[in-house]
Amino acid sequence: MAELEGPEFGKADFVLLDEVTMEQFLENLRRRFSQGRIYTYIGEVVVAVNPYRTLELYGPPAVERYRGRELYERPPHLFALADAAYKAMKRRAKDTCIVISGESGAGKTEASKYIMQYIAAITNPTQRAEVERVKNVLLKSNCVLEAFGNAKTNRNDNSSRFGKYMDINFDFKGDPTGGHIHNYLLEKSRILQQQPGERNFHAFYQLLLGAPAALLASLHLCRDPGAYRYTREGAQGSACGDDADGYRAVEEAMAVIGFSPEEMGSVRRILATILHLGNVGFVAEGETAAVEDAAQLSALAELTATAPGSLRQALLTRTVAAGGGELIEKGHSPKEAAYARDACAKAIYERLFCWIVGRINASIAAHDYDVRLHGKSTVIGVLDIYGFEIFDTNSFEQFCINYCNEKLQQLFIELILRQEQAEYQREGIAWQSIEYFSNEPIVELVEQPHRGILALLDEACLAAGTVTDSLFLASMDTRLGRHPHYTSRKLCPTDKTMEFNRDFRIKHYAGDVTYSVEGFLDKNKDTLFQDFKRLFYNSADAVLRAMWPDGEQSITEVTKRPLTTGTLFKNSMVALVENLASKEPYYVRCIKPNDQKSPTLFDEERCRHQVSYLGLLENVRVRRAGFAYRQPYHRFLLRYKMTCEYTWPNHLMATDREATQALLEQHGFQDDVAYGHTKVFIRTPRTLFCLEQERAQLIPIIVLLLQKAWRGALARRRCRYLRAAYTIMAYYKRHKVKAYLRELLRRFQAVRTLPDFGKSVVWPEPPAVLARFQDASQRLFCRWRARQIVKNIPPSEMGQIRAKVAAMEALEGLRKDWGCQRSWARDYLSSPRENPGQALPFARRLQTLKDKVHFGSVLFSCHVRKINRFSKSRDRAILVTDQHLYKLDPRKQYRVMRALPLSTVTGLSVTSCQAQLVVFHTQSQDDLAVCLHKMQPAEDNRVGELVGVLLEHCRATKRELQVRVSDCIQLSLRGRRRLLTVETRPGAVTPDFGKSRDGFVLYWPGR
Repeated sequence: MAELEGPEFGKADFVLLDEVTMEQFLENLRRRFSQGRIYTYIGEVVVAVNPYRTLELYGPPAVERYRGRELYERPPHLFALADAAYKAMKRRAKDTCIVISGESGAGKTEASKYIMQYIAAITNPTQRAEVERVKNVLLKSNCVLEAFGNAKTNRNDNSSRFGKYMDINFDFKGDPTGGHIHNYLLEKSRILQQQPGERNFHAFYQLLLGAPAALLASLHLCRDPGAYRYTREGAQGSACGDDADGYRAVEEAMAVIGFSPEEMGSVRRILATILHLGNVGFVAEGETAAVEDAAQLSALAELTATAPGSLRQALLTRTVAAGGGELIEKGHSPKEAAYARDACAKAIYERLFCWIVGRINASIAAHDYDVRLHGKSTVIGVLDIYGFEIFDTNSFEQFCINYCNEKLQQLFIELILRQEQAEYQREGIAWQSIEYFSNEPIVELVEQPHRGILALLDEACLAAGTVTDSLFLASMDTRLGRHPHYTSRKLCPTDKTMEFNRDFRIKHYAGDVTYSVEGFLDKNKDTLFQDFKRLFYNSADAVLRAMWPDGEQSITEVTKRPLTTGTLFKNSMVALVENLASKEPYYVRCIKPNDQKSPTLFDEERCRHQVSYLGLLENVRVRRAGFAYRQPYHRFLLRYKMTCEYTWPNHLMATDREATQALLEQHGFQDDVAYGHTKVFIRTPRTLFCLEQERAQLIPIIVLLLQKAWRGALARRRCRYLRAAYTIMAYYKRHKVKAYLRELLRRFQAVRTLPDFGKSVVWPEPPAVLARFQDASQRLFCRWRARQIVKNIPPSEMGQIRAKVAAMEALEGLRKDWGCQRSWARDYLSSPRENPGQALPFARRLQTLKDKVHFGSVLFSCHVRKINRFSKSRDRAILVTDQHLYKLDPRKQYRVMRALPLSTVTGLSVTSCQAQLVVFHTQSQDDLAVCLHKMQPAEDNRVGELVGVLLEHCRATKRELQVRVSDCIQLSLRGRRRLLTVETRPGAVTPDFGKSRDGFVLYWPGR
């Protein structure tokens, strides 16, 4: 806002000028330009001066500074206007448009890019992937369209040689969902010739100077633009930026938009085709023409994927339909062949450009958007169209461009000046009429049916016989000679700035422009022989073929004369103006400070001319005398009624006008408003901003109130639903429980009579509510079943059962097999089957020990293989009684070699594998390592039995015995620590001990 800028920067809004004069307007513009303030307001119109230098005004900090702010809260900026258009679209669900106007070189293209950049930056806060893709395509499309539609002119290094109007579609949340680009009147004559110091379209130089050498070779091109007739003139001028960087940027942008590699290859081949086509020369062979260099035809045929013979025929002849369906082939003269070649080059480039625009539109089109699901779709339109042009030589293109600017100026006058004043008169608002220049007579001069220049041009093109440009000029002189805005040398013989039979002049709103009539008829007819259309339609290149759908018709079918270029352009302009008029417009008026592209020079006369023809002074006067905001009473109340106690929630007054008056008087704004017949008019934006602020403060309170009421209603409805659901669930649960219990009773009714006491009975699947009940029941059932089994076990077997239980607790999950499936005999050495021939000597030794130490029972006995501290392994036997652990020598009548009191055994170590290794750990640090063997059967597993009986004995005597399961056992022999491991040896017959680096190893026979 103006308060944020000091007086040294001038007035931020021209409405605040002390006097509305041209001198004060220009002085304020000059002061702000010299201080780097290139933007100034006229109310809601932004006046932008081209700075011709890079300014730090457009980065992310600037975006955040203007996001969500009112127009005058911050210094003037394009971002403020873009935000105002976006907010108007989002708040009122109304389509808006931003019209950027000004002459060539005033900065319109850059302004449109900054507006697009801002809209992309403030939308899609949730980072939805599809919205981000659409935003990227919208932004990248500028790069591609500039490459193919912009060129360097004497006034502008990046001049738009086509008009562009872009619609951006938004969903109800304000996020872009798609868009559509309309292009207008590409200056395709630039393909053939450029004025001195100018260039052809950027795309040609980017391809020649930026493409890899291998790609150029495949296209039969060289790096030098001067080698090609269509780029030779531009090759002499200075380069417009870095064309190599531009080539890479365009390639990247096309990939982001969604062009396939095949499509991008086709685009390059078409550009190369145009360059080669310009170099095709013709010579006379008798009465017809021939191609100078046949090698060029081969390259062109390869690039266009057409037959060389068909290409030669299309260049050198034309087919004409005679009566009765007869076709006549007519050969060209060299001059006619050159004309056909140039017409073909122009048509190819124009269709390529239109195909690229269509391809971009297909990529950004809003797909699957359903208003019922996604809400109302709104649009912001951005118009970036060529500016007013006055060149040394002005032809048909400049005539169309300046006609377009006349139409846009007419729209501006209609919306900003004429309609504004008409609305004040209609609403009965006191108003002082302001004089302004109306360009309606100029527009009528160009487009009036039957009498306008375009109508006369079409008439000349359709006339029979030979009609030249001079005859067309004579026709205009005869029929338009009395028009105040038209003149020619014939009508004004003393004006030597015009040539006889060539020039005519139109007094445009932006100044007088002299046009050369040469080429008007040809450019308006835009003749292209049907032979070329059929040739390219039959191309093997899918992209090139898609550009020529009209080539499908045969010559005998083509009877309707196509519309002329002028008529097509007029129709598109009328449609564009109607489209813009249906939206809420926002204007950017661009001004060019000088013709030297200097960042410091302010050419006062140059700027005075632009301010005058843009009608900016009249705009200031209308703005100062008028009102910034107007709205029908019912719409105004609908938005702001919550800010007044007399109007919320609904007023009881006689009319909406009385209610609006009461609301504004309560806020103290009665001196800043006027009341019309149907609308309220607010003079300054500050009043509207205060209302918006108060509304923004009240909306959260109202929303909370509505949310509270709605949430209460939802909660009550949900409570009723829950009660009903819980009632249904309770009955259903009861049914499921009863069904489960009945099934349980049925399955377990006769388990007492089953041999396994119900072990094989499958439990039914319980309902979720009885899951814990089933777990508890299964535990009770297991205990009952165990009790039933235990009751049937003889008392003599109970000791074995307790030992197995003890072994299971110690070894289950740690050792794969511990012998629980067989009967445990314990004293195996007393068994003749286990110990044939030695059972009797062992029995005598056992009796001797019993007489000597009076032990109670034998816990375990078995043959073993043992290792001593000298690494010697021997066959021995062990005997475990309830008092001692004995090591016996079976070769000497089981003589006792070592007796260990059982109370000194502190633990046992066994392995997790099949090896029958047991280590007895003692208090004296002299452990005993043995391997059970000579068992019947040989694969019997007795480690679990030994562990179980010892654990059960220790539990009976209330002693603790540690059992460790490890494949690397640590033991002590006479105080020295050793490691004992197990290795499987497939070739071994019996287990044996060996020495290892860290101790000992047991070699267990492999299976």
